[in-house]
Order: sequence, then C-alpha cells, then structure tokens
Amino acid sequence: MGPITKSCAQIHEYAVVVHPEDAVAVVKKPVSAGLCVQLADGAVVEITADIAAGHRFAIRDMPEGTYVLQYGQPIGTSLGIRRGEAVTHGNMDDKVPIVRDVPEDLSNPAPDYFPEAERATYMGYRRADGRVGTRNHILIIPTSMCASHESMQISTVAEYTIHSPERFPNVDGVSAIPHNKGCGCQDGSPVDILLRVLSNYADHPNVGGVVLLELGCEKTNLSVVEAYLQRLGRKLNKPMVRIGIQQAGGTQAAIQAGLAAVTHMLPEVNEIRRERVPMSELVLGVKCGGSDAFSGISANPSLGYASDLLVRSGGTVLITEVPEFCGAEHILAHRAKDAQTARAVYRMVDWYKDFAGQRGAQLGENPSPGNIKGGLLNITIKSLGAIAKAGTTRVEGVTDYGTPPAGRGLFLMQGPGYDQESTPALVAAGATVVVFTTGRGSTIGNAIAPVIKLASNNEIFRRMSGDLDLSAGDVLDGTASISEVGAKVFEHIRRVASAEVPAKAEVLKHREFQVWAEAAVSL
Repeated sequence: MGPITKSCAQIHEYAVVVHPEDAVAVVKKPVSAGLCVQLADGAVVEITADIAAGHRFAIRDMPEGTYVLQYGQPIGTSLGIRRGEAVTHGNMDDKVPIVRDVPEDLSNPAPDYFPEAERATYMGYRRADGRVGTRNHILIIPTSMCASHESMQISTVAEYTIHSPERFPNVDGVSAIPHNKGCGCQDGSPVDILLRVLSNYADHPNVGGVVLLELGCEKTNLSVVEAYLQRLGRKLNKPMVRIGIQQAGGTQAAIQAGLAAVTHMLPEVNEIRRERVPMSELVLGVKCGGSDAFSGISANPSLGYASDLLVRSGGTVLITEVPEFCGAEHILAHRAKDAQTARAVYRMVDWYKDFAGQRGAQLGENPSPGNIKGGLLNITIKSLGAIAKAGTTRVEGVTDYGTPPAGRGLFLMQGPGYDQESTPALVAAGATVVVFTTGRGSTIGNAIAPVIKLASNNEIFRRMSGDLDLSAGDVLDGTASISEVGAKVFEHIRRVASAEVPAKAEVLKHREFQVWAEAAVSL
C-alpha cells in the first residue's frame, strides 16, 4: 500500500471496515471499477471491479490459504485475493477454523446492573402470578389444525363486531393462533412441542382470557391439553372457556359458542389496568429476517446495545435461530457465565447440526437467495452479524424451543432460523415484546406480542415505512453511532411496551403463528 498518487475518496463515503483487524470493507452503495479510496491509516486501495451494495472488496492482499477476516473473525479462506478485488465465491472458500475450546476455569462477570432507582419503567399489566404483560389479549387457541378455521372466524368476527376499544379500552384485541399441527402426526416430540407452545400461549402474561377450541377426536384434544397443563402444575388464573366442535354440533354452532364466550369474557378481562413497573419485568425476544450485509453492521449491533441496556436494567433477552449461531458459536460460548454453560451452548448447536444432517440438510444452506444477493455469502458471515443482536453481556444459559428460561439476563433458545416458527417460539418462551431486524424488508408480526421492525438501512425504511418502525441506517450513513441508535431502540421498546405507540405489525394485524415440528428441517 503506497502513498496517494491520485485523488481518492475517503473510505467511509463508500464502504465500512467493521473491525480494525478486518481484511475487507463492505460497500455501502454500488461502486465501479477504478474507484480509489483512502483507508483510515492513509493507505490507498483502487477497486478493480464493479461491486454491488453489501458486498466486499479486499483492503489488503490475502495469499491463498489465509483466512479472510470480517468482524475480526474468519469468514472464509482465501483462494488468492489481491487488494482492491471483490471478494466472491470465486476467490474465497467458505471454510473457517473450528474453535471448540472451553477453559475449565471459564468465568464471566455478571452484568454491570444499573442502580434500581435509575432504571427505566414502563406501563404493564401485572398478573396474579407476578409476571407482567405488555398487552391484554383474549386468545382463541385451536388445539389442532382441525379447529383452526373456526378459531380464525371467532377472532375476526369478535374483534370487529364485539370488541370495542371505547367500551373495553384495556383489552388490546381478540386473536387466534391457527396452525397445521396436532393430528396426523407421529407421537413424541411433534405432539410434545405443540402442547408446550399452546400451553405457554394460554399461560402468557400478554393473555387475559382464553377460549380453547377442539374438533374432538384429534391427538391434541382438550383433555390432552388440560392434562399437559396439570402435569406442569399450571393453573390458568384467567377466564377460560372450552368448546368442542363435534360436541357443539359443527362449525357454525362452535363459532357462535366462541362469540358468546368472548362476549361474556370481555368485561372481566377489561378489569385489569396498566401500572408502572420496572424494565426488569420485560422479556425481549430478538430476531432477524430478510437480512442483508448491513444487518450485522447497523441494525443488529444497535439492537444489541438496547439488549445490553435491558439486561443491565435487570430484564431478560432471548435470542434464537440456532442455525445462525454456526460459525460464531465460539463467541457465544466464550461469553458464557461458566464452563458448564459454554458446553451447553456447543451442545445446542451440535444437536441442531446432527438433527439437520440426519434429514439430509446442511446449515450452510441457511442463507436465502435474498441474503446472498444482499452480501451474506455464507452462514459464517450471516451468523457473525446475527449474534450481535444479543449484545455483549454474559450468556446465562440455554433453553429449549418455546420454553421460558430459568432466570433473567441473556438466554439462548433452541430453534430454527425460519421466521414463522422461531418468532412464535420466542413469545412461547415468555417474550412480551420482540424486536425484529431486517435489511431487505419483513412484515411478520405475532398474535399476542408486539413485533418492532428495525431496518438496517434508510432506503428500505423509506420504501416500507408502513411496515418498519425504526431504522439503523444512520449508522451506515455516519450520522449516528451504534450507541445513539441503540438508545433510541431501547426507548422505543419501552414506549411500545407501554402502548404509548403501537408496533406497525400490530396496526396491520400481522399475527403470524406456526410451530416447529422437529419432523422437518427449517433453516
């Protein structure tokens, strides 16, 4: 890298070098061959190819066999890359070193908690068991796919003809969670997981009343669901009505029974009032989807900063999408509170790898065509950016799919990357708010919890402003820092939790719900 020999632009005008040790820069906007950029240390790089936004060029020579670094970590192996060249699958192999060491004396300190008197607060619904909800829904739960049609009919008609915000201001909606599970499947984990998720939705602090709806002859009928709740020692201290379609006399009779149940339930569910509670009561689920190369540079680290603020306030953060830990799991493991927890992180990832392999899938297939087009060339690049959502505090433990964690702080949840199955599982595990980052645009919501969308770039935020709540694009543009955007995200979480403002997905009635069956691989 020689001295400047011609007029060059500053690199920050066109690209981002994420970490001081990186060998690549990520292009912020399309660049043409011949562009000359000056690095922060004064060195000059002339770009030798046209490069699309989100993709990379080398800022130094990388001989064949050396690792290509981004985020200060290997993202692949060079096949011989010269300074200024675009980094592609033509000159970079996806192989990265496998790091699995766990020091026996591994110990990370507890978070630096804010003094209780200085912690932020929000307005939430305090339930009889002490947990706090951010919403107060009446939920129609079909115990199987055989009752899903009727559940949707009940919730839709009830919400638009029976529930009135003027009459019942403390009821946020009448929702349903239709799905395609519960019968016509093998016994074991498919049934167990469905029962776990449905039970946790019924017991969720965002739910003030429940209508359980069965066909009557399915594997997961009412008696099975209630027996499952009893085994767990769950006593739903909220209004609950049980309806059988066969017993009621068919579809129309069951729908009328459901509407009558909602009508009767609304006044009682409306009795609860929001009260001021500390942010330590909040459970935040963090997710990403429709990601691009900027997600891990702007949106995810900004959300990670907000996650740290919540954990330091005594709250809880849940991160899932285990396929998107792969290639970065050593970072999470080394952040564990102790060696036992670190080994649990590796077991979680290894279980998913084995599970996928037994079904002929490879986790390297996780990046979607849109991800790759946006610059996420392989699972390692995607994972290194994805885990930034979890911030920097220590990992307290791991938990199963849709299972509430055993404590507060940062927890990892088992589960696929597929948005339709992982977002509902975060809520089943207790998340009362979800923040979902996206670079290419996503519209997903949830039946009972607000889902806040955080864009990685201002262009997609402007284009999809009706669906996206916030943008971290100012980080890319250089007009705001990660800490500034992260603080803004934290405050927006607090306001949405208090219902001072709704999430866009709530306004648009996005209530997607699906359950992972473990019978098929979702990446």
